[in-house]
Amino acid sequence: MIFRDDYGDGYFKSITFDFGVGIIIADCLLKKDLCIEFTKEKINPLKLLFNLNAPITLLGSDIEHRLTRLESLMFSPATSESQTLKFTKDKPTTFLCIHINRKVFEEKLEQFIGDMSVDLETLFRDLNGINKFYYKSFYTLEISELIEEIKSCDLSDFMQSVFLEGKTYEILTLFLQQFTEKRNEPDDLKLLRKSTITKIEAAVDIIKKELDIRISVNALAKRVGLNRNTLQAGFKQLFSTSVNEYMRDHKIERAKVLLENSDLNITEITYKIGINSEAISQNYLKNATD
Repeated sequence: MIFRDDYGDGYFKSITFDFGVGIIIADCLLKKDLCIEFTKEKINPLKLLFNLNAPITLLGSDIEHRLTRLESLMFSPATSESQTLKFTKDKPTTFLCIHINRKVFEEKLEQFIGDMSVDLETLFRDLNGINKFYYKSFYTLEISELIEEIKSCDLSDFMQSVFLEGKTYEILTLFLQQFTEKRNEPDDLKLLRKSTITKIEAAVDIIKKELDIRISVNALAKRVGLNRNTLQAGFKQLFSTSVNEYMRDHKIERAKVLLENSDLNITEITYKIGINSEAISQNYLKNATD
């Protein structure tokens, strides 16, 4: 749905895949407040809502969840309930919602049920969505990047469908992995402040733009205005990895691109990714070619 000029600028798009999986993607600036109601259904789908911009509010009969930027909500109200998503005018609205009909999705999951965690098996075995369930958390910046890839997809027809379905399953996999890990380690969870997330994103930009420069965690933390421990904890929560591992992975990916698409020799490539030691550079390049 493309909005008319009098209602706002932007779009809401709904796309359906096989096995009961589909997505709603939105990127718009509304001129009026907007509410979308999910009506009561006999088979209640599981929904995963990822907010990328201005706050979104989910209202139910006895609940209210407000999602700020980079917050997610996995939810399935009881079959007797309806829910309403509320969006505010004059604020940029960007979100992705994955919805899963668990009764249809069961065919895809059946061979994996024995290998799933108890939490996931309980969640997906509720085929009709009878039990009420809400799980709110921050999601990783890796998921945010995948959503941006979905938004910017310029393919069409069959290729578009394959691309979007693949990215949707990548997001689903990363989110469920994060969900399982956090359910097993509840004492380690701390909500990140919005200002902290912004500074971590600034650190990510520095890493990506300055791959040819060797930068320590302490120096990076100082540049974005965080202490080392907060930066490390933020990367762990948003990326499930340490700062140094994140740097290493991006250097390896950059080395792969240069090896495949440039005429640079190995020495030139190592300088391009900020690796000067021969022993270390050989290890990086080995990983890049594996």
